[in-house]
Amino acid sequence: MKNFALIGAAGYIAPRHLQAIHETGNRLVAAVDPHDSVGILDRYFPDARFFTEIERFDRHLERLRRERRSDRVDYVSVCSPNYLHDAHCRLGMRIHADVVCEKPLTINPWNIDALAELEQEFGQRVYTILQLRLLPVLQDLKQKLEAERPRQRARLCLSYITRRGAWYQTSWKGDQTKSGGVLMNIGVHFFDLLLWLFGACRHSEVHHSSAEKMAGYLELDWADVTWFLSVDRADLPPGYFERGKPAYRSLTLNGREIEFSEGFTELHTVSYREILAGRGFGLTDAKPSVDMVYALRSAPTVVARPERAHPQLPQTLLAAPPDHGTMPPPR
Repeated sequence: MKNFALIGAAGYIAPRHLQAIHETGNRLVAAVDPHDSVGILDRYFPDARFFTEIERFDRHLERLRRERRSDRVDYVSVCSPNYLHDAHCRLGMRIHADVVCEKPLTINPWNIDALAELEQEFGQRVYTILQLRLLPVLQDLKQKLEAERPRQRARLCLSYITRRGAWYQTSWKGDQTKSGGVLMNIGVHFFDLLLWLFGACRHSEVHHSSAEKMAGYLELDWADVTWFLSVDRADLPPGYFERGKPAYRSLTLNGREIEFSEGFTELHTVSYREILAGRGFGLTDAKPSVDMVYALRSAPTVVARPERAHPQLPQTLLAAPPDHGTMPPPR
């Protein structure tokens, strides 16, 4: 049995980490969050110490390390806001614990480089949650693609639309400097999936960029991808929300839908099992998608060529078709 501590116990994603710690037969000894709405702890770990100040939490973990070896923390799970992830990973390594960090690992690529140096300094590991890589249907797809000889170039269309209320833009998630924007908040694990399946990014374009949605085009080693990400309820398919479906995920490969909705929420436990077995995803696994999302966030928008445009991109944002009318007479 391993001892865990958790940062960000009142957040949206914390229950999945608590469940994963519980289902893998481990123990939570301490948790922290500036907000005290953490009754979820009673479901899994009612005896865990809880703090609302990170400094007291840090002090407690250090005391456990020095004075009470049976309660010494082996892993720190990081579920805090995106912009604090790297700081809380450093906290975990300083108390000589490995770290399990929710995605995105960081919102800036250079912070991953700094964590890699600290891994060497402290002799600890930082793991991250890249749960889509663990979905059996997608693992089967990867094996099938890699077995193709010669490998065929693919055409993909990625759509992910999930509704968010007015609270979203007021919270830290609406602040791009704290969340990384829509691309990081809801898109980074999809971009990781695309890079894992189809290779490195050769060329990218951003066709639309706003606080609620983004769209663009990627040219990967083995695929051309149009993508659209949105937290605007109005972008859901007609009648979708009314039927009790608040999110729409779609990935088509050469016009054929890849279904991966089932089992999506159980993958944190699978991720924890892999980490505890020494097979978790680390810094080098996470960095390519963080690099790409950072580049897309920093890129100017361009007018989309029709063949590179996502179907949900407004027609007003498409390039005009070439004029093949009468050629002017020669001079």
